[in-house]
Amino acid sequence: MMLHFRKNAKNFVENDDGYTLLELLVVLVILTLIVGIAGPQVLRQFGKAKSDTARIEVNRLVTEVEFFRVDVGRFPTSEEGLSGLLSQPENASGWSGPYLSKASQVNDPWDNPYIYSLTIDGRGVEISSLGADGAAGGTGEDADVSSAN
Repeated sequence: MMLHFRKNAKNFVENDDGYTLLELLVVLVILTLIVGIAGPQVLRQFGKAKSDTARIEVNRLVTEVEFFRVDVGRFPTSEEGLSGLLSQPENASGWSGPYLSKASQVNDPWDNPYIYSLTIDGRGVEISSLGADGAAGGTGEDADVSSAN
């Protein structure tokens, strides 16, 4: 019985000439279909992840600006902006920063600087990103992200 099995296995291995061109083409077509269907979904999720990251970073920056206000007694001026979180402004006694560890943290996920502004009454701040397109408005990944929302 074992001899019969060895003979059949030997014949099977000796007769195996590899894959045919048709089999390889079928596999390539299937892989292309999978990539064609899954690729856009993956890219869409990647764009959404950047928008979510911007939203989280805006909230973190507002928190750091609040720490600045507690230490200094005021918000950074419009001229100082978010760079006031990295190095001590001239008229900021009580500053105990830096409040951010890297200069790149003042840029959004699309590598554009976050927009910093004081509210009209001066009692609050707004930090925003213009999204992937770098222009006001937009939808999806191009949508603006703001601490006022």
